[in-house]
Amino acid sequence: MLGAGSGTVEPVIPFRAALGSIVSGARRKARKRAIDVLYEADIRGIDAVTLLADRVGAPDLPPVNDYTVTLVEGVVANRARIDELLAEHAEGWSLQRMPPVDLAVLRMGLYELLWAQDVPDPVVIDEAVELAKELSTDDSPRFVNGVLGRIAGIADQIRAIL
Repeated sequence: MLGAGSGTVEPVIPFRAALGSIVSGARRKARKRAIDVLYEADIRGIDAVTLLADRVGAPDLPPVNDYTVTLVEGVVANRARIDELLAEHAEGWSLQRMPPVDLAVLRMGLYELLWAQDVPDPVVIDEAVELAKELSTDDSPRFVNGVLGRIAGIADQIRAIL
């Protein structure tokens, strides 16, 4: 776009690209918050949806994004199948042996991979790996990538029987 009467070119960020980065940033924060809730509920031995409900509208806490609610409710509703798939595809690792943060990241990632139809599989894996880098051990990103990658390879067959 030419600057007004200057003859110079000013960079223009297309609206769609700018909106996409805002939305993805909001989704990333929603995912992180969902991991926090899933992790805390698991450590405390309480229901994640109940914990989340206590947080929604709490005046001393930031507002809860709708996508956080979707993720937590989705993981809880499908947890038996999610855990079954994780146990089957986490080669050499039982769920009890996994670090709790990794387990929360994997549960959320697997929910998005199989049930969230608006998120492409590579994005789901990338987001889960980034959260593992940020929140867990040095070995966690590779582990999360491996487990979700194995399941992504057969995701269409799994989705067909859900």
